[in-house]
Amino acid sequence: MSTIAMRPEVPVKAATPVTGRRFDHLFFSSMALLMVATVFLGFARTYYLAGMFRAPLPSLIIHLHGAAFTGWILLLVTQTSLVSAGRVDIHRRLGIAGFLWAGLMVSLGVLAATDSLARNSGPPGSDPKFFYIIPLTDMLVFATLIFYAFRSRSNPSAHKRLILIGTVALMTAAIARWPIWSHRSPVIAALTSYIFLLILVTYDLWSTRKVHRATIWAGTFLIFIQQIRIPIGKTAAWHSFATWVLSLAR
Repeated sequence: MSTIAMRPEVPVKAATPVTGRRFDHLFFSSMALLMVATVFLGFARTYYLAGMFRAPLPSLIIHLHGAAFTGWILLLVTQTSLVSAGRVDIHRRLGIAGFLWAGLMVSLGVLAATDSLARNSGPPGSDPKFFYIIPLTDMLVFATLIFYAFRSRSNPSAHKRLILIGTVALMTAAIARWPIWSHRSPVIAALTSYIFLLILVTYDLWSTRKVHRATIWAGTFLIFIQQIRIPIGKTAAWHSFATWVLSLAR
């Protein structure tokens, strides 16, 4: 006679739901709007409230750079809004144009920086040849992170973080022009821009209980480049490079 051994049922513990991505749409849309406010506060007096293309900027290339920069910030708001509205199809099609726009941004950014170098322009009391490294490295970080964001477009969680951190690299110029600063210090402005990274890290921890891998490597890359550029910009080698660029620009 066979006996049937009854296995005691092991109670299955229900998985504790993690907040996850339920608030991603709200968070990234809010971050985009915060960046709009940051940029407007920095450039309101000299650009936006001065009539944009009627603003008394020193050259045409600065006007074009300002327009492209504004277009990118507005595109960021548009893209996050489209995702929030469930129009991912339009978001993806517009993303191709956004990637091309980013390439235009980088080109105009380098040209604008070189134009400022040729005009011997920069924050009061700073060496224009040293200051030349600031916008160039910002463009380097932006271009690198946007490139990887485009490659990671099939991974939405990484894609949106790379776009966000890439745009943080552009915040330095706006923050340095806030009315609350007595001088346009790129060091203080860069440190202030890390508030965006801190908010993102906090959101990652709150929403998924860990910091996203894209947040870690992209944030580390941004901080590393922005910190090593200060000693590099003071070297004789960098000044020689800036002098060579200046000879070509003239």
